[in-house]
Amino acid sequence: MAELLTDLLAPSSIRFGGQAADWEEAVRQVGEVLVESGAVAPGYVDLMLERERSVSTFVGEGVAIPHGTLAARDLVLHDALCVVQYPRGLDWHGDDVRTCIGIAAAGDGHVPILAALAEILMEPDRADALRRAESVEEVLALLTPDEEPT
Repeated sequence: MAELLTDLLAPSSIRFGGQAADWEEAVRQVGEVLVESGAVAPGYVDLMLERERSVSTFVGEGVAIPHGTLAARDLVLHDALCVVQYPRGLDWHGDDVRTCIGIAAAGDGHVPILAALAEILMEPDRADALRRAESVEEVLALLTPDEEPT
């Protein structure tokens, strides 16, 4: 699974210095990164917002993992991840989010992706390092469970 995460994350889909007024704007931005990468059709973004309105994708440690509803699977062109950092943080239904990891997965592909991300993010030092990462290489290393955080 370690290789799977980094295989799904193109360097061009890692963004630093994001700014959003609220979670809704952040979800739109994350969705647009997935659209730009060619992973999803534009309608996927609306279904990411629908998911977030029904259930928060905040997972703790300053991280949210927005993704589409089950109905969104048909709009996934290929499985992919994106990472958008929000250094100033933003209010995510009462929680402070500094990093969003967007997921596009067809079928049940999101299940192993979420499991691998949860394993990584359960390490508070690694989650903190992800929030503070300043390079694509750092993000990729932090999303590879076998490597020590930098």
